[in-house]
Amino acid sequence: MAEHLKLGRFGEDIAAEHLTRLGYSILKKDFEAPFGQIDVVAQDGDWLVFVEVKTRRVGGIGLPEDAITAKKRRKLISLAYYYLTKYKLPEQKCRFDVISILVGEDGMPIEIRLIKDAFGE
Repeated sequence: MAEHLKLGRFGEDIAAEHLTRLGYSILKKDFEAPFGQIDVVAQDGDWLVFVEVKTRRVGGIGLPEDAITAKKRRKLISLAYYYLTKYKLPEQKCRFDVISILVGEDGMPIEIRLIKDAFGE
């Protein structure tokens, strides 16, 4: 597996653990659709939460969440619609959270930030 894919998988595992500690229930990791995937789908109270995880090594340019472009955001919204349709959840309240993880030179996370309702207006 390529190094960036290993780092991404590691970040998703750390994110799921972090969300669980915060009281979220993890419903799915790596939800696959024909046109992409959602890193984590979780429940936070009444909210269905689609979580995008961005993991970067310290010393890189910008913050991990800076990698979420307008194009990526549109794709995540389409993936969420696909999920809601597949599981017949048309009235479900949902939101998009982002987990931003910085990893040190030793490979361990040095910062984990949850950005709730990252796409909110």
